Amino acid sequence: MPTPDTVERPATGPDPTEPAGPEAGPDRLPMPAPATRRDLRAVLLPAAALLVLICLWQILSWSGLKRPDLFPGPGAVAAGMGDALLDGTLQNAVATSLGRGVTGFAISVAIATPLALLLAQSATLRAALGPLVSGLQVLPSVAWVPAAIIWFGLTDATVYFVVLMGATPSIVNGLLSGIDQIPPHYGSVGTVLGATRRQQTLLITLPAALPAYLGGLKQGWAFSWRSLMAAEIIAVGGSIGFGLGSMLQQGRDLSSMALVMAAILVILSVGIIVELLVFSPIQRRLLQRRGLLTSGAK
Repeated sequence: MPTPDTVERPATGPDPTEPAGPEAGPDRLPMPAPATRRDLRAVLLPAAALLVLICLWQILSWSGLKRPDLFPGPGAVAAGMGDALLDGTLQNAVATSLGRGVTGFAISVAIATPLALLLAQSATLRAALGPLVSGLQVLPSVAWVPAAIIWFGLTDATVYFVVLMGATPSIVNGLLSGIDQIPPHYGSVGTVLGATRRQQTLLITLPAALPAYLGGLKQGWAFSWRSLMAAEIIAVGGSIGFGLGSMLQQGRDLSSMALVMAAILVILSVGIIVELLVFSPIQRRLLQRRGLLTSGAK
């Protein structure tokens, strides 16, 4: 005769009154979606959104609210982009602007990183220069273009100066924000272990502040790309090469809305490609190494 302890009870479904969070045990935790499904969503959803926007764009173009020369459809813009590709204008403009943007951004990083570390180590300097750096970050980069033209003329130095003034404050503030979030005992442990100031900076401060520093780098790149376009639109002629901003201005001078919209789309595409191919992989790898991202979310 079975005892009460050995009587089999019918299986029942989960009790809706029981918790489903971490306190319910690993068997009740929600399982993440398979990596393949996440990858498909990451590709299909942006593609679907882009297709919807193109359809809306075409419908607005057909509606006749604006003349075709003032609001060309996707086909006309694609034709203008094709003409720029055939004569080599688009390739040269992209290469010129991207080269300037990468060079200016690299110089900004080389200047901003030691500057932020210096401000973090000196309370006096930070109190004196911190508000100035924050003020420069909110100052529109286009405001520097007239001064840069007067100082450097119509040369590439004008463009690089505007890029530096746009990107450097964001990188400085990003790294400072990360340093401010480091627990104080990190430095104490380094001191107890005999780390020099250089070792503390390279082995403790920078790695601990890396997530916020990366955020500052991403924002710095965004500001440098925007600053570059502003400089190329205004500073035209002289020894300044032909970039995407110059192509945008050329479309305006020719009253070619198709060329203007083609330049805008290329500028937007370059920014998205840099984000997807450079910053997003670095961010995923950083989060994964710190246990904040599962391996299936790559």
